[in-house]
Amino acid sequence: MRSRRIAVVGAGMAAARLAQQLQAHAGRTETVLYGAEPEPPYNRALLADVLAGRYRTGAPALPTGDARVRTGTEVVAVDVRGRVLTLADGSRDTYDELVLATGAEPVRACAEGAHTLRSLADVARISRHADTAEKAMVIGGGVLGVGTARALAARGLPVNLVHQGPHLVDRHLDSQAGNALHTTLARLGVTVHLASPPGGGVTPTSADLVVATCGVRPRTALARAAGLPVRHGILVDDTLACAPHTYAIGDCAEHRTAPYALATTAWEQADVLAARLSGADPRARYTGSRPMTRLTAGPVEYAAFGACGDAAEEGADVLRIGDATRGAYKKLVLRGDRIVGAILVGDLATAGTLTRAYLTGRPVGPDPLSLLTAPLSVRVPEESRP
Repeated sequence: MRSRRIAVVGAGMAAARLAQQLQAHAGRTETVLYGAEPEPPYNRALLADVLAGRYRTGAPALPTGDARVRTGTEVVAVDVRGRVLTLADGSRDTYDELVLATGAEPVRACAEGAHTLRSLADVARISRHADTAEKAMVIGGGVLGVGTARALAARGLPVNLVHQGPHLVDRHLDSQAGNALHTTLARLGVTVHLASPPGGGVTPTSADLVVATCGVRPRTALARAAGLPVRHGILVDDTLACAPHTYAIGDCAEHRTAPYALATTAWEQADVLAARLSGADPRARYTGSRPMTRLTAGPVEYAAFGACGDAAEEGADVLRIGDATRGAYKKLVLRGDRIVGAILVGDLATAGTLTRAYLTGRPVGPDPLSLLTAPLSVRVPEESRP
């Protein structure tokens, strides 16, 4: 019996994880990753660190198991019924199972002519511009915007960070956590402008270098042209299928609700699909992910998971520790004796143990405040650990 050929369109973080897990399951599969970029899969979450100069030769490469990785190879069309891919050079490849891992693309409408930061090529362009710039502006104060502002400040540039929301990273953090980040960035030479439209009181023409980090949207053009179901992202069910022998994972996929655009979600989806396609667990299902996000960029660091925004406090017990002078802030949200959310800014020492307690749903014990200042005393069973 020949191996099933699995074609993965995209060679990003989701695709790399899938390839690695397929090898781990040792199924009878032959996996090929098609990546439009010239580099093999790398950790896209570290692009701001590459821009800051933390990594000299680009973002760290990701393992891909025994998959064949075809870099610089763009797939321009998919024939789902015939199970054929058409490549940019006009050649065609056949497959048995298709996985779309096309990722997401930056929203570009917020600032005409601005740089975006989504690839190593983007980092190279911004770096060249930063070498001669005198002032920089970052538009958008989410996870990527905060990391980018810190990176440009680390290169010695004065930076204006303009954000439409009421506080930084308002999608994941509460107002006090956002203010703590604000304090840390100010010390690094970043001036933050909140509740401002793109440009706010600062116009792009007042900066030599402008980077737009206004969010991303699922890359769905290939799927739409192939007649696959698309709303915001490519619509998938609990098996991650969008058509017979056709699947989607990562930022391009939409499962039940809007796409998650989080690395942890992509990895969880890749793990489920690898179990199914390898035959290790043909009944494996993906039923959703718990929101978790983390940024570690020198002195700018935070972790957040679960229901932890300002709106999540109603009917819950909330514990806080803050140090405004240090830009540090910790918050724990409890319902009964279970953790439903947490935020850590400026001190991530207990992030791992808090996350495990949240994921396993174990009781927090009689002194929940200690969870923000010391490792958990709750023993988490080894088989339950993520």
